[in-house]
Amino acid sequence: MKIVELTNTDFAMRHFLAPLLREGRARGHEMVGACPDGPLLAPLRAEGFRIMPLPLKRSASPLAQAEGFAALVRLLRAEKPDMVHAHMPLSSFLGRLAARAAGVPRIAYTCHGFLFNQPSPLPRRAASLAMEWSAGKVTDLFMTVSEEEAGDARRLRIGRNPIAIGNGRDPAVFHPDPAARAAVRAALGVPEDRVAVVIVSRLVRHKGHPELLAAMAAVPEAELWVVGDRLPSDHGEDLEPIFAASGLGSRLRRLGYREDTAAVLAAADIFTLPSHFEGLPMSVIEAMLTGLPVVATAIRGPREQVVDGETGFLVPPRTVEPLAVALRRLVADRALRAAMGAAGLARARARFDEARIIGRTFDLIEAIRPRL
Repeated sequence: MKIVELTNTDFAMRHFLAPLLREGRARGHEMVGACPDGPLLAPLRAEGFRIMPLPLKRSASPLAQAEGFAALVRLLRAEKPDMVHAHMPLSSFLGRLAARAAGVPRIAYTCHGFLFNQPSPLPRRAASLAMEWSAGKVTDLFMTVSEEEAGDARRLRIGRNPIAIGNGRDPAVFHPDPAARAAVRAALGVPEDRVAVVIVSRLVRHKGHPELLAAMAAVPEAELWVVGDRLPSDHGEDLEPIFAASGLGSRLRRLGYREDTAAVLAAADIFTLPSHFEGLPMSVIEAMLTGLPVVATAIRGPREQVVDGETGFLVPPRTVEPLAVALRRLVADRALRAAMGAAGLARARARFDEARIIGRTFDLIEAIRPRL
């Protein structure tokens, strides 16, 4: 088959969809990527994948979305794929409708988090539900990364036979690594006995950075490593003033976008992601595979990953004190960190192995292949 993998940013194509491109090619399919152009696509193109640039905007502008839809229809009519596999809310909505308009025989969709579950004004959530419902009518294979959102899809009848496929990362890449720990700490000038809390995420409000910075003010025995950057297409308030006013001083390390995330995780002691909204976050899986205890919020996604009191702690979203209490408890107890990290590692290897998740995804894709 010729399969187009469609998403909304070069970041998502590089970090989330690349394993799908590789698995499809290994199975003999012609894999084509489609997303807005960007520098993060260079390694995939170097691997020989065709990544077609699209003028997709993460915007509610009707004009921008109409332009994106028209470009998608033109691309799909020119490429004539056997299947479109769409990802992310707006791009998947446009992509599925464009695939139907272009006569693509099969349409697959992976939901990485429904926007109607995101804290937002009621009209926006209603519009998101309407989009999912209408696009679901033309979707042949409907997958979600989380069990809860597969349940939402069934309950709200927005997809035929929704399947929770999960998320995964490669244990050969993300794993405890004493050598990487020593190298990263030496490069950063961090002593071995200093406890490091790390967050890996885009710098957007709903990832919970303001709450985390406030909580870390009450955890003076540890320092915070912030890995990630803001994408050009990200919306919402600028977090730079909040970082500047954190008062953490040298205990705050802004590490930016990193290609060596696996090594940075191996060098840290505790992972945290105090998000307001998630699908099934890859960063939590990466941290668990690295053997880190995880402090996350008790929301869809993380509460399927973290076993509270066993592999880490779940705290209420948008709160500071419970987050600070959980972090302080782990900072103060090295044995607890080790026990929770080991339990998380075992759970991640059993449930979130990339090869198994991607393999099952392609088994489902191949089961609905059109007659060629």
